[in-house]
Amino acid sequence: MRLATLKDGRLAGVLPDALVPLADALRAAGGGALPGEMTALLADEAATVEAARAIAFAARPENAALRLKLDEALLEAPLRPGKIIGVGRNYGAHANEVGGPKLEAPKLFLKPTSSVCGPGTAVLIPRAVTKPDWEAELAVIIGAPAYEVEERVALDHVAGYTILNDISAREFQFDQPLAMTSFAKGLSQFCPIGPWIVTADELGEPWALDVDCTLNGESVQHGNTRELIFSVPALIAYISRFMRLETGDIIATGTPSGSGHFRNPPRYLQSGDALALSVSGIGTLRHSIA
Repeated sequence: MRLATLKDGRLAGVLPDALVPLADALRAAGGGALPGEMTALLADEAATVEAARAIAFAARPENAALRLKLDEALLEAPLRPGKIIGVGRNYGAHANEVGGPKLEAPKLFLKPTSSVCGPGTAVLIPRAVTKPDWEAELAVIIGAPAYEVEERVALDHVAGYTILNDISAREFQFDQPLAMTSFAKGLSQFCPIGPWIVTADELGEPWALDVDCTLNGESVQHGNTRELIFSVPALIAYISRFMRLETGDIIATGTPSGSGHFRNPPRYLQSGDALALSVSGIGTLRHSIA
């Protein structure tokens, strides 16, 4: 199942060529009410069953009136996470281009919820930022709360997956006496996510997903989640040793090589740039730079 949030705040299901406002479709199918917010929906197993029922009902040929044209401009970020935990240097090739010692544990940082924006956003880079960079990532969305979970059952706590651009102001990471990583990655609109959530049962286990980014039509990043140094279950198990992961929290799993700062010469985001970030099995998140 694919779930999205419309610009007007309504929750929607996603069909190959259409969006389905869930409340309207479920009402037409004779069902009851659904939670009005994505995190609440993901927390309610019965509600997710009803959402699937609504999508299937709207997909019938005779129910075309319940569907909206699939247009990314209609979408907001699929959810507002309670917290976003980022993982640095988690692909082998990216770790090599960044440099530094071999990691014995995940390198973690936080992005605030205020950095979240949705597909189609024209991200406004602060005028004082001189080295804005891109990072295409698979984002893991927590379903059942997780605390001190074992790696072997960690995926039982995943509600679904989406795509995230971990935009970073590199001067705060690399040009300061002490790195300010969370600040570098936490500025307003520095976390585009979307275009929708693909539930864990539909995507399957995230062992071999292609992660790609194009900038103005040029391929700048390509990787695969089989290259992750710390797998999705390993990340959930490690993080949950120290903090409780709540429904709707996001883990940004790291980026492949090819970010602008590590190119020769470096390349940074500029006004008018158009980005397309893709993860196989999910789709493509598109946004621009204002």
